[in-house]
Amino acid sequence: MIDNLSWVAAYPEILLLVMACVILLLDLAVKSPLRDSTYALTLLTLAAAALLTGYQASSGITIVGFGGMIVSDPMGNWLKCFAALAMMVTLVYGRAYAGGRDMLRGGELFTLSLFALLGMFVMISGHNFVVIYLGLELLTLSSYALVALRRDDPKAIEASMKYFMLGALASGFLLYGLSMVYGATGSLDLAEVMQAIAGGQATLKGSTQVLILGLVFVVAGLAFKLGVVPFHMWVPDVYHGAPTAVTLIIAGAPKLAAFAVLIRLLVEGMQPLAIDWQQMLGVLAVASLLVGNLAAIAQTNIKRMLAFSTVAQMGFMLLGLLAGVVQGADGLDGANMVTAYSASMFYVVTYVLTTLGVFGVILLLSRSGFESEQISDLAGLNQRSPLVAAIMAICMFSLAGIPPMVGFYAKLAVLQALLASPSVFFVGLAVFAVLMSLVGAFYYLRVVKIMYFDAPTQSAAIVAGADVRSVLSLNGALVLLLGLVPGGLMVLCAQAITALLAA
Repeated sequence: MIDNLSWVAAYPEILLLVMACVILLLDLAVKSPLRDSTYALTLLTLAAAALLTGYQASSGITIVGFGGMIVSDPMGNWLKCFAALAMMVTLVYGRAYAGGRDMLRGGELFTLSLFALLGMFVMISGHNFVVIYLGLELLTLSSYALVALRRDDPKAIEASMKYFMLGALASGFLLYGLSMVYGATGSLDLAEVMQAIAGGQATLKGSTQVLILGLVFVVAGLAFKLGVVPFHMWVPDVYHGAPTAVTLIIAGAPKLAAFAVLIRLLVEGMQPLAIDWQQMLGVLAVASLLVGNLAAIAQTNIKRMLAFSTVAQMGFMLLGLLAGVVQGADGLDGANMVTAYSASMFYVVTYVLTTLGVFGVILLLSRSGFESEQISDLAGLNQRSPLVAAIMAICMFSLAGIPPMVGFYAKLAVLQALLASPSVFFVGLAVFAVLMSLVGAFYYLRVVKIMYFDAPTQSAAIVAGADVRSVLSLNGALVLLLGLVPGGLMVLCAQAITALLAA
């Protein structure tokens, strides 16, 4: 671990902040309806951020800056790299869609996307309650504006208001919980909070009850950001009401930041309370798997179906986090922690990759004056474009956990982490998760059936630029390739988690 290199630790955030302001000013002189120069400069910025964070992650060095308020470690840098790449792919998919709906007239889509990504970077780097909360607010405020970007669409405005009101409530929960933890431990720094709880200072102060109550509020606030039951009520409405390009911004990269905050707060900051938050995550995971999968079956709108699918998928990811809390003879089992947390990280990364492919197809099928939102709009897609249908089928198989797609290995890794514990509780969770995956396979495979066996309801040609087709093809190929050879990404996740726990 290296200290006193504050600016080096914050290079990615500084790059994003400077370029977002530069692009915001330069866009004033852009006259192109599709904001060609703004778009190109945004993609170059995202590529530079991905390369910089990837380089820092591959070095394996952990750098602490600004008095311990931020940390640049392999796990955080890899998640930043993946988030930047996910945002880049999102903008490639969504540019034509946004241009056809008058969402690019001021270039706000690109600048707000950069500010949202900056919020994610700050969340991922944060090693202090205040920094994490500031990053979260930057992300959510940018997201509210993005959802309302189509100012002439009542659904988008309604979704933005719902998102804002419920998001403010969840932010209040999280802030209230963090303030109670601060009151019980006397510190805002995660390392000092960890020491205070492990050393019993909170108990000596008579603040144990305050600490546990604060933990409950923290978990509730994080659960809202993940969209898990019973804090999921905003997910289907926002996914449905937001413009599809913005739905992908919300559904993709922010999941990586939410995972990082879970690790930072619960593992790095409150690991001694693991037995307490493990039970909370268990309840959230079971409820999310049950409600998410059952509600998705009844949906006819594909965006709402994917919203409830996200609820279930995040429940599966939580299983990996809670599986890391296993008591051995000498306390917590370190090897099991690495296996479980790396499986959870692998799961969220591959889920974001698959989600990009699914929404990429939906955006491709949408055209001016027509939103491809109903599942029936995919009918006969194989007859219109075998390549697009194949990519969608690969992504659906992956979400369902069918081999050889990457989603199968992701689910298998989480289940192996659960079964590594001798506890009957974990075995029961694994069995329940498998049963819920079988339920989920129904609505995923229904989409494949409609694409390949139903008569087409749309006859319009599928028009897309070479960039969109190339990126979409690469996206689908990665979902398949990482399922066949998942070892490299899994090792990367394991090394990142090992470095985190050793710091």
